[in-house]
Amino acid sequence: MSASRRLPSMSATRRQVLARTGAVGAGIAFTGALSELFAGTAAAQGKAGHGPLVPDPKGLLDLPKGFRYKVLSREGDDLRSGEGKVPSNHDGMAAFRGRDGGVHLVRNHENRVTGRIGVPTVKGLTYDPMAKGGCTALSLDRRNEVLDERVAIAGTAVNCAGGPTPWGTWLTCEETEDKAGTNGYTKDHGFIFEVDPVDPRRTGAVPLTAMGRFQHEAIAVDPRRGIVYETEDAFEKPFGLFYRFLPKKPEGGRGSLRAGGRLQAMRVPGVPDLSSVRKTGESFDGIEWVDVPDPLAVRTPIRHQDFGKKGVTHAQKLEGCYWGGSSVYFVSSFARKAEGSAGDHFGQVWRYDPARRRLTLVIVFGPSTDVQLPGESPDNICLAPSGGLMVCEDGDGAQHVYGLTRRGEVYAMARGRQNIGTPEKPEWGEFAGVTFSPDHETMYVNCYTPGTTFAVTGPWHK
Repeated sequence: MSASRRLPSMSATRRQVLARTGAVGAGIAFTGALSELFAGTAAAQGKAGHGPLVPDPKGLLDLPKGFRYKVLSREGDDLRSGEGKVPSNHDGMAAFRGRDGGVHLVRNHENRVTGRIGVPTVKGLTYDPMAKGGCTALSLDRRNEVLDERVAIAGTAVNCAGGPTPWGTWLTCEETEDKAGTNGYTKDHGFIFEVDPVDPRRTGAVPLTAMGRFQHEAIAVDPRRGIVYETEDAFEKPFGLFYRFLPKKPEGGRGSLRAGGRLQAMRVPGVPDLSSVRKTGESFDGIEWVDVPDPLAVRTPIRHQDFGKKGVTHAQKLEGCYWGGSSVYFVSSFARKAEGSAGDHFGQVWRYDPARRRLTLVIVFGPSTDVQLPGESPDNICLAPSGGLMVCEDGDGAQHVYGLTRRGEVYAMARGRQNIGTPEKPEWGEFAGVTFSPDHETMYVNCYTPGTTFAVTGPWHK
């Protein structure tokens, strides 16, 4: 989600404190007190991770010594397919294995009707011709040279994040609840769409309506059970829900989700709002799942619907979501009491273990004093080749991709240099869509504004 679309900004002084955590990812255990993210610490000075960031003479992307980047695509350039221009607002993204060591990238464009450059409409790939969002697909060779760049789906709205499936497709999520007749749209929006990264015409532009109509953010698929977990990035109270979708065809496969299934929302007994939980490592057993009364939200948005006396559990700004090991991880980007949340924080990462029906708070970002430092409002998240995490920052001040090592050390991996504001009031484009190539040799990441896709290579395994 773009920082420019956030609710009113938090105070101008911040320092994030990353607290104790449990397991993050397959076989990864974080223990002990983690580094504070402020000037003078190992995290800020680059003593953890890959070393300090080196200013980029081209003014685009600061990286540690030994790493280098390549700009793959920028908004406004011509698409290789000849279909039009590279659209604006680069957001969620995933990388899939191609031929001969190549890679297929699928990239979201979080365009509203006001988007500067919309995704070009293409026959057979367009859902609503009045919507400017969608996805583009890039085909790369093993040296990250762009072989092709084309429209993968068009006519969708506010494509924020999503997630890959075990069968090699991308699920792109609309972060809106606008109906036909709103903002000029000719169809209802707020759905998930499946995109084939190799041949998008095999998936077309078909909404997966059984998976719910709400302000989708991201998804993660349990590869064993076929269950799809979904986050809802709701801006106002009642805040979003954490969902699971039980497909009729749990064996998966391209197009299988069109067969439908059952949508449920999470209930944490005794916890109506996740922001009230402050103790890292705290776990809740006996997690319950409640059927959604009206997944299409024909009359009432899902988070407003009647789930009975016990209700369901809400959380402000539910964003990134991914599967690691035997659990699903999801992010609450921030919470503010002033806006109706039960507690204040600058980011949480949660782990749900379906086998144990256990939910654990594994990472908390706390009060802050400096917006120029990494660690505010975690958004997109993925596993790093080293086994730790890579997290995109989406907040005020300079924007970073930062890492978390297996030992719990926090370090800045990349810093954006594209100032989209003014010298008097600087703003930096947020990072989004961080992902790694199947061989773990390249990190791909987007700058939201101006829309830019980077390929970062270097000594990832050191």
